[in-house]
Amino acid sequence: MITGDDFYKVMCAMVPLYFAMLVAYASVKWWNIFSPEQCSGINRFVAVFAVPVLSFHFIAQNNPYQMDTKFILADTLSKAFVLTLLSIWCIFRGQLEWLITLFSVSTLPNTLVMGIPLLEAMYGEFTRSLMVQLVVLQCIIWYTLLLFLFEYRAATILIQTRFPGQTAAAITKFQIDNDVISLDGRDPLCTDSEIDDIGRIRVRIRRSISSAAPSSSMGLTPRASNLSNAEIFSINTPHEFGFGTRPISPRLSGYASSDAYSLQPTPRASNFNELDSTAASPTAGKFFRQPSPAVMMVWESPSGEKDLSFRDCTKIEVEEGSATNQEMPRALVMLRLILIMVGRKLARNPNTYSSVLGLLWSLISFKWNVGMPSLVKYSIKIISDAGLGMAMFSLGLFMALQPRIIACGTKMAAISMAIRFVAGPTVMSAASAAVGLRGDHFHAAIVQAALPQGIVPFVFAREYGLHPDILSTGVIFGMLVSLPVTLLYYILLGL
Repeated sequence: MITGDDFYKVMCAMVPLYFAMLVAYASVKWWNIFSPEQCSGINRFVAVFAVPVLSFHFIAQNNPYQMDTKFILADTLSKAFVLTLLSIWCIFRGQLEWLITLFSVSTLPNTLVMGIPLLEAMYGEFTRSLMVQLVVLQCIIWYTLLLFLFEYRAATILIQTRFPGQTAAAITKFQIDNDVISLDGRDPLCTDSEIDDIGRIRVRIRRSISSAAPSSSMGLTPRASNLSNAEIFSINTPHEFGFGTRPISPRLSGYASSDAYSLQPTPRASNFNELDSTAASPTAGKFFRQPSPAVMMVWESPSGEKDLSFRDCTKIEVEEGSATNQEMPRALVMLRLILIMVGRKLARNPNTYSSVLGLLWSLISFKWNVGMPSLVKYSIKIISDAGLGMAMFSLGLFMALQPRIIACGTKMAAISMAIRFVAGPTVMSAASAAVGLRGDHFHAAIVQAALPQGIVPFVFAREYGLHPDILSTGVIFGMLVSLPVTLLYYILLGL
């Protein structure tokens, strides 16, 4: 039975986090203390320093030789079951986009920021180790898998638009320029193709502002972006839940690859006026250049004033039926392309380094009983102590800068909340029961599955332009409803 003291203990752990979020929201929405540029700087600090150091701090203190096998197995089984079920549905319906989104919504909660303090207050200190173990798995396995799916989708779109029909089957190699970090469409990409004597195609993928072999008298003149440091994320994505014609386009994103918690974009120089530079036919042994459709970012405002948002001005409509005759390169060719892109994205993400370094240090520390030098320990602690509060403060800034809390529409928000707070815990409870979890471990597993939407899946969705409105609603609205929902689970499980 849950007593009044238990309830008060949970509130003592959670109210300070929500207070930090409320102060940030009020400071922008009502008090006008922070400008958009200042919000961008705060979020940059959270993304590059506060959250990675916080993650390292928790992981480095966790004993990896005392992992709770049943708890990890239950979490893995629940995610694997959802992924398998969605994969089967995807095979028959061909909806990879919804596989990625539904997997993100149902299985990837905000474990680091919300899970550790909430579960520790509810069930005791042992849950800190359990949550840290899940954080390690999320950062190293599940977020990497999610990134793989996003890059695979981006690669298929690139191939379908540049090499339609049976042409793509002849591709034997992709050469990616070093300055191409991702296929997410944040930078306009171009493809150069070379066909050998037996019809094999080698493709070079480059940014449109990259150096290219001269092929005509028309030169490229890069110009500075018309976007300022005041870029604020705003959603303009259709929110249909149906199937049929789907818009596919090179997507917009201002996020730096490292900003796993940064919610303000970082603009770069851009060139959206690149012209087709060759008309040569694809004869054997000769290069022919294929310019990718450019995406222009402009300011729009019904009142004629400068509106801090972006809009996707160019979309490529791809009919569902047109993909039936589409062929793809060999599996190994696609796998190499996607692994290169995933590796480059992970290499630019500070959370990757913090998770791996934290895990390595914990393996060394608990194996040979080596303590961290006090100079390093307290240097890390002073930043990690501010990590939770700054992460919630960053979320409050993000909420205040949005035009709407429910960006995807009421119907879609209700569906996503049902998946997040009902379907996710239901699958987790079944997996936990199957592996034999009992008592507080069983209860903690269910409450953990009912935490609000994770930040990293939203950042990926925004970068790749895949249902960012749904994930944004999951982050913002989910934070508001998660406390009463998790308390309800806590009370019901304690009966």
